[in-house]
Amino acid sequence: MSVALGDEKPRQRVMVVDDDWLNRDLLEAYLRQADYEVIVAYDGRSALAQIEKDPPDLVLLDVSMPRMDGYEVCRRIKSSAKTRFIPVVMVTALEADEDKIKAIEAGADDFVTKPFNSVLLLSRVRSLLRLKRLHDELEARERLLRKVLSRYVASEVTDTILSDPEKYLKLGGENRIVTIMFADIRGFSAYAERHPAQEVISLLNRVFSRLTPVIFEHRGTLDKYIGDAIMAFFGAPVAHENDVLSALRAALSMQAIFRKLSGEQGYEGLSEMGLGIGLHTGEAAVGNIGSERMMNYTVIGDTVNIARRLQQGAGPGQILISEDTYKLAESHIEARRLEPRKLPGRSETIIVYELLGLRQNG
Repeated sequence: MSVALGDEKPRQRVMVVDDDWLNRDLLEAYLRQADYEVIVAYDGRSALAQIEKDPPDLVLLDVSMPRMDGYEVCRRIKSSAKTRFIPVVMVTALEADEDKIKAIEAGADDFVTKPFNSVLLLSRVRSLLRLKRLHDELEARERLLRKVLSRYVASEVTDTILSDPEKYLKLGGENRIVTIMFADIRGFSAYAERHPAQEVISLLNRVFSRLTPVIFEHRGTLDKYIGDAIMAFFGAPVAHENDVLSALRAALSMQAIFRKLSGEQGYEGLSEMGLGIGLHTGEAAVGNIGSERMMNYTVIGDTVNIARRLQQGAGPGQILISEDTYKLAESHIEARRLEPRKLPGRSETIIVYELLGLRQNG
């Protein structure tokens, strides 16, 4: 595989497949003179083996070859997810329309008739390679975007976002019914006061690396880390039928994982701590906030404030949910109604439940 130095783009690689040595040598000479890297194959089977191992950027393919003709080679290249976007140019002495149709039906991107004009051949090669490079650059950007998105949402949500980036990755938002979750490590501040910063950050990162995947497993979206707390929401950017129940399952799973970590070697500091979680379901503004250069996909509104206040009122190992959340999932969960309480910053009292677990049908 060719390697680029600095910002220099790598030379594009063209494979020449022909059982006639004279044709191979001639095509190779033209391509090398045009500064392409050239690899050769003497028949269809060996070409496919090389392509599978190290795909080129373009294939110049003879039609009439022993063992496997060019049509079949082309069909196999185009039927593989790994190689289907490699441009294939059929180089043939056949001139009948039915032969050209057969080449197109096999998936060929272009064809050149022997004896070929070198200028015409190279112009077609350059055109197809330019399209191939653009495709590769777009694919690389999509991989990067997918990698970035996977830090915040589940893989299936990433697929949905990338299916319509203009819709999901633009500034602005919409009102949606979502379930907000805040999970805070109780007692972590006291631990941080007694330990070096590097040790504190190391423990927090290891705990978050175990808790965050639970959000994705239940099709939630990670909003942000706030010190020793996690904020997530369920129901956006993609809504599912059981988002509320998914959020509650995620909360229970996170509590179970935190308790398990507290007894593991390397997590001894957690034995003095506990996870306090609050959840609330309601309407919120959901969308990308910020500027075109930097934006944050987040939720805004009173629904967020209520969930945060519930989390602040939850003790170590406790999950508090609002009545709105409880009513949407009551047939699937075990919960204990608590005394109505007045949340900080709010004048009226609200009904609060402590989530205890799932029912057998939950």
